Amino acid sequence: MHHHGYLWTGPKERFDNEALRRPPHPDPPPAPVSDQDVQAERLLKRYREVVAEFPTADLPPIETAYWLIKPRSLVRGTWEEAKEAASWLGERLAEYAPRFASDRDRDPMRLGRLVNAAAEQLHSGTDASYGFYLERPSYLSLAVVTCSPNRANAELACPVA
Repeated sequence: MHHHGYLWTGPKERFDNEALRRPPHPDPPPAPVSDQDVQAERLLKRYREVVAEFPTADLPPIETAYWLIKPRSLVRGTWEEAKEAASWLGERLAEYAPRFASDRDRDPMRLGRLVNAAAEQLHSGTDASYGFYLERPSYLSLAVVTCSPNRANAELACPVA
């Protein structure tokens, strides 16, 4: 078992594009029954866009395990030990804490508890994922995903294998 780290920051407006943060449904919508079926055509077109874009979009997936299907270039680090992966999370939290929109989120004691909780989760084979609103309004997503296999979705292949 090992762990991969992911980090995303960007405009909250982009983060809120949930269609590109969810894996597409395995079954496509029904094909339009006529040339005048504009709504069905639009739905099918959007479905095809999501099928093409979800695996390559840098946006954080709603289900943390789906980071594993994203491009290998998005992996920010790989660690054999949960403690090392949690340490990376702690370093990123310290780096971004001055930009957190909420005073509560900046509290060093709270951040320390998050790192300790992440270490426990990762050690047990569970993913760790945190998100914070930043100034301007931006968003920070941090995730460490357990790999080989992932507990939440064992079918997902390791991105660096």
